[in-house]
Amino acid sequence: MRIAYLLSSLGIGGAEKQVIDIAECLARRGHAVLILVLLPSEAEQWATDLPVVHLSMTKSPAGAIEAFARAVQVLRNFAPEILHGHTFYANIVARLLRLTCATPRTISTIHNVYEGGWPRMLAYRLTDALALHTTAVSQAAADRFVRLRAVPRRKVTVVANAVDASAFGPDVGARARLRAELDAGDDFIFLAAGRDVPAKDFPNLLRAFEQLWPHQPNTQLWLAGQSAASSGIGIPAGFVPSNETLQRVRRLGLRRDMPALMNAADAFVLSSAWEGMPLVVAEAMAAGKPVVATDVGGVRELMGSTGSVVPPGDSSALVMAMRAVLLDAVDQRQEKGRAARLRILDRFDIEARAAQWESFYSQWIAQSSSHEAKVV
Repeated sequence: MRIAYLLSSLGIGGAEKQVIDIAECLARRGHAVLILVLLPSEAEQWATDLPVVHLSMTKSPAGAIEAFARAVQVLRNFAPEILHGHTFYANIVARLLRLTCATPRTISTIHNVYEGGWPRMLAYRLTDALALHTTAVSQAAADRFVRLRAVPRRKVTVVANAVDASAFGPDVGARARLRAELDAGDDFIFLAAGRDVPAKDFPNLLRAFEQLWPHQPNTQLWLAGQSAASSGIGIPAGFVPSNETLQRVRRLGLRRDMPALMNAADAFVLSSAWEGMPLVVAEAMAAGKPVVATDVGGVRELMGSTGSVVPPGDSSALVMAMRAVLLDAVDQRQEKGRAARLRILDRFDIEARAAQWESFYSQWIAQSSSHEAKVV
């Protein structure tokens, strides 16, 4: 098959990482794969050996038209059988490209329960006829978009995110080295990861941690990810922790060694206000870490009964769940971690998901080709 993926950017995010991982799996299976990116190349973005074309789209009408015309030319040269858009802007552009006949089949994927307000939902609804089908990374995301009439129920399939569990295996030596490098000592380390954006609700996490550490002083919180609005060591705007709390929080910035960080940590915590299917939680589970997470998006679908789920925005509930994990005996935490990793291997393995996408694409190519033949 010839498959083209369209993304808004290749910035360090879960949706972008998922697309690259699936695309690389399919390329290894012998398919021709191309990645188109609406925005220019960034200083910090995911790397891949696959062919990538940055369309360098700008907000000006002229810039948008120029980038769109370039996309048409690239697609006509590549001649994909499937054009697969991911996230709002790329989904809409992919659907509009269908009008140019640069690609015969367009698929869209929704990566979050919230991709914007009613104008965006209306855009999805008005362009739905241009998409062969829409997938969502979680049932929660699919249900919300159907409820908002952004997509019809009959045209939505859930295809969850997946992770390469082999990259997150335990490594005692690497754990000891990174803990020494980051001055972890014998402390219990909670790891959180993500960009400093409202969806991640780091203030909620910091309020919880400020309640936790005075009772559990041998505890640290590591925050990995790009910082936006921040002060001091990078604590998100909207919450001012005490100086004592700041001494126990490490803002690690953007990291490309998540498997090592997961290995070095003792537990993972997600404090998000909304999500689709958080890839970082799947990575923590693959690393065999107990997870405490807010009940948002597809978190329950992902975790099952392997971790602790609390209401979003409730720092009291979050700190109680964090304290429970911390106070578990070591063998209890290890058992929870093993159960989490087994769930990933069983249901969210990247190679199995690539095979699912391969079958999915083949099905729609065959179905649409059969329909076209009948029309002729």
